[in-house]
Amino acid sequence: MDGETGDGIGLGELDGLIGYHIRRASSVFGGTFVRAVTGTGLRQVPFGILSVVAANPGIKQGAAGRALGIQRANMVALINELVDAGLVDRRAADDDRRAFALSVTPRGAALLEDCTRRIKEQEAELLADFDETERILLIDLVRRIEAREAPTSAD
Repeated sequence: MDGETGDGIGLGELDGLIGYHIRRASSVFGGTFVRAVTGTGLRQVPFGILSVVAANPGIKQGAAGRALGIQRANMVALINELVDAGLVDRRAADDDRRAFALSVTPRGAALLEDCTRRIKEQEAELLADFDETERILLIDLVRRIEAREAPTSAD
């Protein structure tokens, strides 16, 4: 491949590595996310948690963490942050008193809705030259990659 950076520097072998391009694209989307939610106090991971909890009222804290690939210790701190901010309610699960069931508060739902609108507007701008079929294909391709777990060094 013969890709170059914007200033004419050749990428060499990097240009043929999909992971390199996905990482760079992820960085672009990360910046888009930050610009979209500036002033709301919400970051990417808590936004993801709010989204999963809103889509699955009563989900157990551990299940939400597994769905998002968040380690248990980190999930506890993140949920504490969301509870303290009044965005998520946490209560003992009905079927397992040792587990916590989560639900989004009205304040959390309003913030999630506002941030989602902002993010979608930013993404629409970023992907303005993609038609609907290309957007659907892009999501499908990335989901197929996500569905594969990266092998660990112990594998």
